[in-house]
Amino acid sequence: MKINSPLEAYKYLPQTNCGECGEATCMAFASKLIDRSGKTTDCLPLIKEKKFAKKLAELDRLLAPEIREVVIGVGDRAVKIGGDDVLYRHKLTFFNKTKMFFDVTDTMEDAALVDRVKSIANFKKFYVGRNLLIDGVAIRSVSNDPAKFSAAVKKVSEVGIPMIFCSFNPAVLKAGLEAAKDANPLLYAANKDNWKEVGELALEYNVPVVVSAINDLDTLKSLTKTFSDAGVKNIVLDPGTYPSGKGMKDSFTNFLKIRRAGIMGDTEIAYPILALPFTAWMSGISDPVSASYWETAMAAVFTIRYGDVMILHSLEPYATLPEVHLAETIYTDPRTPVAVDSKMYKVGTPDENSPVLFTTNFALTYYTVESDLSSNGINCYLLAVNTDGIGVEAAVAGGQLTADKVKDAFEKSGFDLKTDVNHNTVITPGLAARLQGDLEDKLGAKVLVGPMDSGRLPGFMEKNWPPKK
Repeated sequence: MKINSPLEAYKYLPQTNCGECGEATCMAFASKLIDRSGKTTDCLPLIKEKKFAKKLAELDRLLAPEIREVVIGVGDRAVKIGGDDVLYRHKLTFFNKTKMFFDVTDTMEDAALVDRVKSIANFKKFYVGRNLLIDGVAIRSVSNDPAKFSAAVKKVSEVGIPMIFCSFNPAVLKAGLEAAKDANPLLYAANKDNWKEVGELALEYNVPVVVSAINDLDTLKSLTKTFSDAGVKNIVLDPGTYPSGKGMKDSFTNFLKIRRAGIMGDTEIAYPILALPFTAWMSGISDPVSASYWETAMAAVFTIRYGDVMILHSLEPYATLPEVHLAETIYTDPRTPVAVDSKMYKVGTPDENSPVLFTTNFALTYYTVESDLSSNGINCYLLAVNTDGIGVEAAVAGGQLTADKVKDAFEKSGFDLKTDVNHNTVITPGLAARLQGDLEDKLGAKVLVGPMDSGRLPGFMEKNWPPKK
């Protein structure tokens, strides 16, 4: 049985409050273990002293996620899949968002192959304070030729992003592994026909492997247990991804059954699941736009329901943007509001005559305000006040945004309204209008009440800036 509270984890710690883990108390460290921001190896007494050996082993077992965590790739761009403990996000959170690999083939011309791989590797979309990326490349062996596959792998590996090797031919997979030693690719796939040879490759090269049994959960579980018993631990499951009709319904049901069984304690099937939305291109849809649309719809279905890694094809923005945005949204931690650092930001190139505004550090609020200002060419200073990631209206009502908090934020930012600008004026959000009097008293500055919606800031500035003396 797993442990889910700091108090339960605390029982297994030295309870000396030595501080060697970087935390003031063992209870604080226990909290980090529960939310996975800390590891047992950070507690040096627990690691070094033999008297804690049994407690360490038991604690590691109790903290291990229900679904095994598997790593694909190496270095900074290596990705983790699996690692979840719950069926529903509101019960804790989902860890390790769905990883998206886009395909190339070993029959592509060299220039086209390199261009597509670079497009995949360089994809970047700024979204609420972070860059959304595509995670890796799936190299499909269309030729079934080990030499051609090896050449394609060499070209892709030069870019340095995680890879999936796709072939049912063990000789082809081996050629790819020889071409990219130490790259830790994911092998796709072992099935009832080639399981012995592919399993041996996974053991020899110490790489993760996909076990595949299309719409046959009994065979899938049997193959998985065989691999596990043989010493292959980093396994990914492929129950099949049908693109339409009853087959798609069966695929959806199989994903649910596998994940539910894993979370409920069936360790023989508690592994990450691979989804294949790119099968939309094999469903008989001739129009590429329609195929892209259906691929995106399939990606949405299996992102929401337990697809830990998926292989896709279309790189069109109307396909990729919904896919990466949905994954980011589903895997946002509901326990922690998304927030920016509490500090003074410069929008554009402000000077001593530029306006000074503040808002909360809730990321969605901050980036909405910042976007409305920058897109309209308003050079200004924008202070993000620490409200624990809560929006303006709720923070004012709940006491997270007060005149004292705003004054404290100005002081911590090192910004002085009396010396850094020549107007000693600050603009408050319209939803925080009730703070105007207190702010004037605390800051010793003139306070203008801005609009209720930051989209109206350009019109507000035209009428009210510069402020009247």
